[in-house]
Parts: sequence; C-alpha cells; structure tokens
Amino acid sequence: MTELQAKVERFETLIADCELIAKLATDGAKRKLYLGLALHYRELVGDLRHVIAIGDHHRADVRDVLHP
Repeated sequence: MTELQAKVERFETLIADCELIAKLATDGAKRKLYLGLALHYRELVGDLRHVIAIGDHHRADVRDVLHP
C-alpha cells in the first residue's frame, strides 16, 4: 500500500467518524460542523484518488516506453 492509499483509508475512517458524530449530535451547529468536515474529507479522498490514478497511468506509460 502506498502512502497515498493509506491516507485515503485514514480519511475514509474520518468520514465515517464525522458522519456518526453528526448523526448523534443534538446541537444543530455541531451537526453542521461534522457534516462539513465529512464533506471536506470526502473531497480530499476524491483528490487523492485522482492523484493515485494519474500516477498509475504515468507508470503504465513509462512501462510501455521501456518495454514495448
């Protein structure tokens, strides 16, 4: 597992934690805060997955050049 993949898994855990806290929150402001955090982590996961995909694509291109 790469460092980026480990970060994806960590952020996915944080998303679940934030969503659970938001669900259990009795205060509307705290619920909104934790839902916002979950959304932010979800966006980070999307960005990291994009970076990982670009890296995988780049490695495949290099392999094609080195081993036609």
